[in-house]
Amino acid sequence: MKYTPDLEFWLHLHLIEGLGGESLRRLLVAFGNPAAILSASAAALERIVKESVAKRIKQGADRDKIDAVFKWLDNPVNAVITLADDDYPSQLLNIPDPPPLLYFKGRRELLQFPSLAVVGSRNATPQGLLNAEAFSESASDAGLCIVSGMALGIDTAAHHGGLRGRAASIAVVGTGLDIVYPAKNHPLAHKLAKEGALISEFPLGTPAIGRNFPRRNRIISGMSHGCLVIEAALQSGSLITARQALEQGREVMAIPGSIHSPLSKGCHALIKQGAKLVENTQDILDELNCVPLGQRKPSQDNTGATDAAAENIALLNYLGYDAVDIDTLCARSGLTAEVVSAMLLTLELDGQVSSLPGGCYQRIQ
Repeated sequence: MKYTPDLEFWLHLHLIEGLGGESLRRLLVAFGNPAAILSASAAALERIVKESVAKRIKQGADRDKIDAVFKWLDNPVNAVITLADDDYPSQLLNIPDPPPLLYFKGRRELLQFPSLAVVGSRNATPQGLLNAEAFSESASDAGLCIVSGMALGIDTAAHHGGLRGRAASIAVVGTGLDIVYPAKNHPLAHKLAKEGALISEFPLGTPAIGRNFPRRNRIISGMSHGCLVIEAALQSGSLITARQALEQGREVMAIPGSIHSPLSKGCHALIKQGAKLVENTQDILDELNCVPLGQRKPSQDNTGATDAAAENIALLNYLGYDAVDIDTLCARSGLTAEVVSAMLLTLELDGQVSSLPGGCYQRIQ
């Protein structure tokens, strides 16, 4: 990711001690953009934020921290995404407190996929882990990117299942992206960075702090179209995520279990309160009004257009913005080489894709 002055302005504000997301959004509404905020007088800033915060804004953020971010961005898999970016997750824009800035690692095109949050107990039963993997893989194959928090237990199983499906998986973490927590999930984090994605709103170097994880949970539910709870005690972080999902207007679903298991109590409580009882993946797709990827039936409107255009757009999402060969696209989409080749030809004729030497294709921005 290349250096830009605008990104430096965003980082200056993001790294100001005491300037939270809500205050930064108020400043953006008042002044329009980060550059205008940084050039405003202390008196003007104090109309929006505390005097101490206004002084810190005028002093500027720690230059070493900003330089550390740009050094981190030398790795092409890393990125910083702001509210001003076109591919900022659209679902997050609809929650009360969207993070102004996100640190990102992985496949950026996944941000535009429809997604399903899958959460549950860290101390899951063997059956719970099997359910998490199986449901996540099936939902991912249907075109739903699986979003979870990379905790041990259900989260970990959900990520593994999602990565095996077509739409992969995204981990929203409660630390800086240069830290893997829990350390046991280091191999999973590496796999997510390569085949899926990781997201954090916390600056690089932020350690695992308890208060950050509930904030992390609002992003898990906020960037998803629905939230599936698999095994949760009555007092658990998973129920906090489910409550946040309800407050954000997301669909909440739960898998029932044994009436004797403490880890079923939270799911049963959600179902009693109106959450969708889920027995199979089709229940999830029905609740979200989602048609499985690759299984759409042709339908005509008044212009005679069919769902082929939608399928081509889906292929563009799998293509991303880097050069990719047909085999990779087949692996990502689950489609055959013949189908992918035909779709690429259509996209190339439409001027949306260009063919490159070596049998690779690249999206034209």
